[in-house]
Amino acid sequence: MRVQRLMMPTDGRRSWTVIDDDGIPLEAVESYLGYLAAIERSPNTVRAYATSLKFWFEFCARRSIAWHDAKVEDVARFVADLRAPSTNVIVLHASASARAPATVNRHLGAVFSFYDYQARSGVALAAGLADWRRSGRGGYKPFLHHITRGRPTRTRPISLRVPRRLPVTLTAEQIGALVAACEHLRDRLLLAMLAETGMRVGQALGLRHSDITSQTKEIHIVPRADNANGARAKTHSSHCIPVTAR
Repeated sequence: MRVQRLMMPTDGRRSWTVIDDDGIPLEAVESYLGYLAAIERSPNTVRAYATSLKFWFEFCARRSIAWHDAKVEDVARFVADLRAPSTNVIVLHASASARAPATVNRHLGAVFSFYDYQARSGVALAAGLADWRRSGRGGYKPFLHHITRGRPTRTRPISLRVPRRLPVTLTAEQIGALVAACEHLRDRLLLAMLAETGMRVGQALGLRHSDITSQTKEIHIVPRADNANGARAKTHSSHCIPVTAR
């Protein structure tokens, strides 16, 4: 199996699907990925979900499990399979694993979202793969608890605990060294703009001259789906970022 890039013939948009060894798209996966594209999920999101589902369907093929007959126990074995080191790696420590917990949870999110879609489409699935549970959290009352109180919500039956880590940031000296090392003005502009505004790289690559207002020292983030370079702002509404005159 492999993840295959697609180009929509009508509007030229990119998308992705999963094909088997004979080059035929997996029907269940194709239907779900088509749904993600229809609700305007980012092509990168569709690709990430396609990759996760490729891993899952490969696992099911090795275990001779029909995807619609899979149980929660099979998903647990899938997690162990994702965490197992590669076959060409000699394990020196028991905690060594091929993928971090956050990466495994991302793959699980795609798998359970796929089964949630299939359940809504009327496919009979094993209990627990697309299950409703009440949102009680013991003594802790989350924000807007008065709205969701007593209502069942979708929950993942399996997830790994992700260790909490503080984000690593660059000092002003490190940023200056990076900018000074650039050989092209384009690269210097990109790094300086990312450092000052905190924009995503997709937002910076999607900027146009009309988005920059020099008089008020503002840069406007405008979500567009027709950027020639395929850049996506990952936001549904426009907003502006104040910048310095420099």
